Amino acid sequence: MEDMRNESLQEGMNEAALHMLAAGKYALEEIANISGLSLEEVNRLKAERNA
Repeated sequence: MEDMRNESLQEGMNEAALHMLAAGKYALEEIANISGLSLEEVNRLKAERNA
């Protein structure tokens, strides 16, 4: 049950980071700080988005 909750939380953080990336107003470090994701995760999302 907790795994499902953690997975949902992760998906929400990813979604928020993707919205910030799309806005183009935030530095990658800001997105990481706001979303709670690591800088590496934000860079991965950015690369997937641009692929």
